[in-house]
Amino acid sequence: MVKSNIHKFFVLFSLYVAQAIPMSFFSTIVPVIMRQEQYSLELIGLIQLVKLPWIAKFLWAPYIDRFTNTSSDYRRWIFTSEIFYAIIIFSIGFLSLDTNFTLIIFLVIIAFIASATQDIATDAYAILLLKKKERGFGNSMQSSGSFVGTLVGSGILLVIYHYYGWQLLLFGLSIFVLIALIPLVLFKKKGEIQKVETTRASLKDIASFFTQKSIFGHILLLFFFYSGIIGLLAMLKPYLVDIGFNAKDIGIISGIIGTSSAALAAIASGWIVKRFDRQKIMSVFLLMSLLISLFFICITYQPLGSTFIYIGIIFLWITYGMSTVVIYTTAMDRVRPGKEGTDFTIQIVLTHLSSLIIASSSGFIASSLGYRGLFYLESILVLITFAILFIFRSHIFNYERSEVTI
Repeated sequence: MVKSNIHKFFVLFSLYVAQAIPMSFFSTIVPVIMRQEQYSLELIGLIQLVKLPWIAKFLWAPYIDRFTNTSSDYRRWIFTSEIFYAIIIFSIGFLSLDTNFTLIIFLVIIAFIASATQDIATDAYAILLLKKKERGFGNSMQSSGSFVGTLVGSGILLVIYHYYGWQLLLFGLSIFVLIALIPLVLFKKKGEIQKVETTRASLKDIASFFTQKSIFGHILLLFFFYSGIIGLLAMLKPYLVDIGFNAKDIGIISGIIGTSSAALAAIASGWIVKRFDRQKIMSVFLLMSLLISLFFICITYQPLGSTFIYIGIIFLWITYGMSTVVIYTTAMDRVRPGKEGTDFTIQIVLTHLSSLIIASSSGFIASSLGYRGLFYLESILVLITFAILFIFRSHIFNYERSEVTI
């Protein structure tokens, strides 16, 4: 791999790490801080709504595509939104959760809007930057960057907060976001960036995406692909607590080892996606999802030692890490020229929406049917996804080869 290509992938990795760390911090660590400050559980639960801009970002993705004619324009979107993102984070450092709670939440929402905008532009920039044969590894950089950002944002930063406090942490976080732009600045002198076709995107493109020929099976696949593991991930920590694991062990095995495993698996998945047929890869990853669901069903009948449970948790995160790469790569293959940001955002929002529905309902399901009932339901969802992949395989994969050429 030539030096410019290595730089290209490092640029994408740094951008995805930069957007993942603050988002992970505000959505996972802030609730911990709030609980320490005696905020109610109801109010802490509502904090998760700050992530709504990442669900609604498809609404302004056409605007970004419409006023973007070259990949350099996407770079400007990235720089502008990232700098604005850093300024907001820096300003929050001057505020206190005790006396400025409402203002902080408002600013966090604004920051997430900027972060979502940066994500739209970065995804479109990556589509233009990567040749089709490079998309597998490019998306492994996206996924691994996100997992590394989550690892830092939800683990390491909590330790830093403990020793240095709220203000210094936020100041340092904003500086890091700006530092993450340096690889993109340096890459400008070396990268060969393709021109974007000048088709004018609009809000109508959101609806027209869903009316494309042979798109229905692809939409169903996106919506269900993660369904067999998201419920497991959402209820994993409560389940481990209920079977006797302490907070320290859960944090290490899930928050550090599990997330790290997902990041490494995402890198490996980029190599796999590049070399093997997409349908076979998806089938293998779905089989992995089914096996992990069956594993957790089995341990509800026959408890196993902690070592086996740790192996199961690592396998769960590996499955999730690998699955994200094949989904991102498949989504890149389905974008229309001139509408890269819009089409990719729509597809990823579908996966986010599905994950939000399943994760938010998994607690109610586990409460009503027990953990075993939830795990059985997860395995059924994997089988449904297998059926979708089989029934619509010709539409899904023929479209990729014949109808989209970028």
